[in-house]
Amino acid sequence: MKLSIIIVNYNVSYFLSQTLLSVRRALQKLDAPAEVFVVDNNSVDGSVAMVRARFPEVILLENKHNPGFAKANNQAIRQARGEYILLLNPDTVVEEDTFRACCEFLDEHPEGGGLGVKMLDGQGKFLPESKRGLPTPRVAFYKVFGLAALFPGSRTFGRYHLCYLDKDQTHEVDVLSGAFMLLRKSALDAVGLLDEDYFMYGEDIDLSYRLTRGGWKNYYFPGTRIIHYKGESTKRTSVNYVFVFYRAMIVFARKHFAPNQAGIFSLLIHLAIWLRAGLAVGRRVLTSIVPILLDAGLLYGGMYLLKNYWEEYQKQGPADYPSPLMEVVVPAYVLVWLGCAYLSGSYDKPFRAWRIVRGIVVGTVLISAGSNFLESYRYSNALILLGGFWSIVVLIGRRLISHVMRHRNLRLMQSHQKNIAIVGSAEESRRVRHLLETARVQASIVGYVTPVPDPAAPPSRYLLGQLHQLDEIIRIHALDELIFCGKDLSATRIISLMIRLPQYPPVAYKILPEDSEYIIGSSSKDAPGEYYALDIALNLFQPQRARTKRLLDVLTSLGLLLAAPALVWFALEKVGYLRNCLRVLVGRRTWVGLRHTDASRRTTPAVLSPADATDTVAAPLPEATRRRLELLYAKDYTPSTDLNILVRRFRWLGQE
Repeated sequence: MKLSIIIVNYNVSYFLSQTLLSVRRALQKLDAPAEVFVVDNNSVDGSVAMVRARFPEVILLENKHNPGFAKANNQAIRQARGEYILLLNPDTVVEEDTFRACCEFLDEHPEGGGLGVKMLDGQGKFLPESKRGLPTPRVAFYKVFGLAALFPGSRTFGRYHLCYLDKDQTHEVDVLSGAFMLLRKSALDAVGLLDEDYFMYGEDIDLSYRLTRGGWKNYYFPGTRIIHYKGESTKRTSVNYVFVFYRAMIVFARKHFAPNQAGIFSLLIHLAIWLRAGLAVGRRVLTSIVPILLDAGLLYGGMYLLKNYWEEYQKQGPADYPSPLMEVVVPAYVLVWLGCAYLSGSYDKPFRAWRIVRGIVVGTVLISAGSNFLESYRYSNALILLGGFWSIVVLIGRRLISHVMRHRNLRLMQSHQKNIAIVGSAEESRRVRHLLETARVQASIVGYVTPVPDPAAPPSRYLLGQLHQLDEIIRIHALDELIFCGKDLSATRIISLMIRLPQYPPVAYKILPEDSEYIIGSSSKDAPGEYYALDIALNLFQPQRARTKRLLDVLTSLGLLLAAPALVWFALEKVGYLRNCLRVLVGRRTWVGLRHTDASRRTTPAVLSPADATDTVAAPLPEATRRRLELLYAKDYTPSTDLNILVRRFRWLGQE
């Protein structure tokens, strides 16, 4: 057996199918026996069924829990019979000559214990982690404090990604990437398998280091390329990624560095954890609250001018309003207006002016009604009405100005449709068109580009040209996206086109794998991969419905807590009743939700399921029926459904 390929999968079925298709094609060029393992870490997205149905040649190992990347790989390594063992990520695409070229290179370099290749992201850009240096305390310091990014070509500061080494030349390197790590079996036998102390990340650094300490060499080999859709199993910009990755670095330091070095390294890593985690959280918070803060400032400024105008020209009686108006009352007005606008969906995409009008009108009515109950803070109804009008003008006007500056047009209410072209045969382009229409993708499909001219084919108004004209086609038709058909183009051809095509204007690339119903791509190395799939639109996950559901949870929880002295006696679990009221109030639970379906991972844990409304002790519903009822609930969700279930299952509000 020449080669054993091991792929550990966790909930990336769409990407795994594309990887296995590219592996199948590449093995045809190897001219030597090979085997493929897929180790599934308890996925819930149908990965196991997909592998069984479409790839019967694969040796499938199913775990009933998620033991982590290192343990899962070791499961297959212990069964592997290949002279070489390849650890391959499930979100990759390999070229047709990848396995042949890599095995030939190691055949010619018997001192090589491991090998990595040139990796590209989903847009064809080189991934610097294709070649890495050992993360010593000094290298970690340069990385953490940004010196590596400031001076990437420096032999002193750029050692983390070895940026001073030519990416198109073969080099000896310290560290290989676990996304594509070709290992000599005899070297593994000598230095040991992956260290299972690492759950995810760090095990590739650890094994690479043990290979070099064992007298073997690690090579970066650019003679073949792969696509790596970074960030599928975990998102690289998430707080979770920051903690998992840097803690893995601490495990590595404590294992391999002297105590004093490990202490320094650990200090640097902890500092990096909090810096990166803080930046990740701060970026998210700023992205979401800056527009709201800007609107609040504009509303307050406008109310200040309106107050001055009204004092000077319209107000009867004493000339000036008392100071509490601007210090307390107007900020409260702004809070109510923006709160109602937010709940109305004013900050959702795509923009709709009626959402702003609806929210501000409701807010104005609430302010007017509330001011009648607060005699000491009642000032001018005219100011409230003018403030409501000003709020509508500001919220719509700010968005219009921002849109004009960005898109140079006034079509604020129109969502931008992507211009898409398909690179493939007429038959495959029709299939892409059908998939996009079925998935309701908002796009204009300009036409298709044929990879191989067919003189016998009838003329088509959708034919844009041939591959050598692709640059001009992108420019003339202002394309936003290209979809490559994997059935008509080899992975090598697709990767070459991604690299060759101009970077400006920016064009997104996606691939339709052969016989697949999912169009796959990724916008950058830091962005999660994305795909166009045939999905059901679920009301439950719409932003406006989610906000309404959360508001309903808060109001019902407050009501149930206030009425607890009278109602708690009717609950079967009285302590649980009070505990659940508090949990729902702070957002740790929702009263009604999904408890039996895979989609429950996308939602807050629920106290009750919609299936509970018809379930009885005497005749419990089958699990499949419960899942169907929950799907219907998610698809047609309305707040009244939650209230109905709460009333009917009131005695069970204390259950876990």
